[in-house]
Amino acid sequence: MAIPQQTIDQILDRTDLVDLIGQRVKLKKTGRTYSGCCPFHQEKSPSFHVYRDKQYYHCFGCQANGNAIRFLMDIDNRNFIEVMKDLASQAGIELPKDNQDNKKLTYKKMLPQEPSAPPAPSQLDAPNIDFPPDFEMDANVMLDPFLTDPSLDFETAATQEGNLYDLLENVAIFYQQQLPKSTTAQRYFKHRGLNAQTIQNWRLGYAPEDWQHLEQAFPADIDGLKQLGLIRTSETGRDFDLLRDRVIFPIRDHKGRVVGFGGRALNDEIKPKYINSPDSEVFHKNQLLYGLYEGTKNKAQDWFLVEGYMDVIALQQAGISGAVATLGTASNTEHLNLLFKRNHRITIAFDGDAAGQKAAKRTLEIALPLLSDGRELKFFILPDEHDPDSLIRQEGIEKFQQLWQQAPLLSDFLFALLTQQHDVSTPEGKSQVMGELRGLTNLLPQQGSYRYLLTQAFREKLGLGKRYTPQISHDASLSFNIRTRNEDFAVGLLICHPFLYPQFEKLRAYIQEDELLAAVLQTLDQIFEQLPEDQERAIYYALGACYNFRDALTDILQRTNVLHLIETPEQAFNFATDNALSLQEKYLKLKIKNPQSLQESMNLRKQLNELTKKISLRLVS
Repeated sequence: MAIPQQTIDQILDRTDLVDLIGQRVKLKKTGRTYSGCCPFHQEKSPSFHVYRDKQYYHCFGCQANGNAIRFLMDIDNRNFIEVMKDLASQAGIELPKDNQDNKKLTYKKMLPQEPSAPPAPSQLDAPNIDFPPDFEMDANVMLDPFLTDPSLDFETAATQEGNLYDLLENVAIFYQQQLPKSTTAQRYFKHRGLNAQTIQNWRLGYAPEDWQHLEQAFPADIDGLKQLGLIRTSETGRDFDLLRDRVIFPIRDHKGRVVGFGGRALNDEIKPKYINSPDSEVFHKNQLLYGLYEGTKNKAQDWFLVEGYMDVIALQQAGISGAVATLGTASNTEHLNLLFKRNHRITIAFDGDAAGQKAAKRTLEIALPLLSDGRELKFFILPDEHDPDSLIRQEGIEKFQQLWQQAPLLSDFLFALLTQQHDVSTPEGKSQVMGELRGLTNLLPQQGSYRYLLTQAFREKLGLGKRYTPQISHDASLSFNIRTRNEDFAVGLLICHPFLYPQFEKLRAYIQEDELLAAVLQTLDQIFEQLPEDQERAIYYALGACYNFRDALTDILQRTNVLHLIETPEQAFNFATDNALSLQEKYLKLKIKNPQSLQESMNLRKQLNELTKKISLRLVS
């Protein structure tokens, strides 16, 4: 049984992991997590944590981790399908039945019979012709004169099941074969600067202007063409082709299969200029990006979301293989996630006019919930009267690359967008900007540091943040780098920048409970969600929560001088990341020396290898 990823995600969304695991493990709420003794290994003190918001569990002892599916598979020793059936039943979601999806991909294919040899009545009543099970229609079947012979009788035809993917492939070949027959279509592609190799690679074609050209080319496949929306029926009951006298852009899915078509009118007076295949069993616009298959095939590294098909093709012809476009729809979360899965950094292009700004703001609101730590979004605002295609043709790829490199990050774009609407020279204007920013940052993931960093950056740019002037000191302990930072520096960072707690959260699995850093981390875990948004108030809040060890904290803050050494939130974030990685490496090496079991030793060594790679990458960058 093949279960679509969309169905799996829906089932997981409806499953409360805390309730599920709570039926097998006694859990207690501890700060932001639920903890208990791990069911996968013997232990006396709880090291098993369940994160309700992430729908994820992790044992800091044996390193077992996963989601609801993995938990049930491991604890009951059951296979994936058995577990999915149980979870689907509990979630009230029906799983696809065997072969049900394949059935949706078929249509009634009419098989003509020659009038010179009419079949017997008993044969006419037969529902199917007995073809071999491995029978497949040839890719060039539409050119077979047997199919286009007007003497053949389709009224008394028998039927066989055809496959929609095969039909789409044949239609794509048909459109390609029509391109050499239209000088107007060829002239259009030449005018847009496409060479013969590009036309061939993208399988570009032409749809004749006849109203019934597909019926003539595929008389046996009318049912399938109607299912795909390539043949429509008018109010008078007459069938007509959707795409006529248009250049054709075949649309391929992630496997390279043709699933639909885009058609562009050759006359700009014709509206709409672009027409796309409607959604069908094989074509879902909201889940596809034009050029994604081609970019993946070319091992693209940088991904660039543009508006139209020609922009994608022009960019890829110029060497930017990661260009993609939506299929006549506005970008959505699925589109952005498709790109974020391929790279943590993506760029989106917009026109510089008012409509472009409106589209940019809408995309911004869609993108913000997806911006977990490590993801980066850039906004490429195009020069007036230009799209990527025209910019490359008129200014050259070097100019395009230069402008792309200068494209602002989301934080800079957002600041420019909000401040141009208000007079930031007045307290009222600054207040309005911060109010609008708060509405947008509330869309960001609660986990991670980006919300805090973005807010602090705005405060500094508006003159609201307190800038700390570094004080010169000859104390050797202040000369810190990645290799020499210690627990005291981590404590100082956490007190002065309590919003950075998630960077250090993993350390709780390794630190002895009697250490000061462990106590600070436990306290911050309990108060993190209640921290005030204002930086200075958050510091006082954290200090108040850590009152029981105030003397030790005062000593550390004086010795490390963290408050004055760090000038910006970005600097604090980088220091915290490096310090946390260094300490995690230190504690992992200590724990490896005395593992509880062979399995734990293997898990710890795997973690150390991955951690070493992370540290190496940060040192290089």
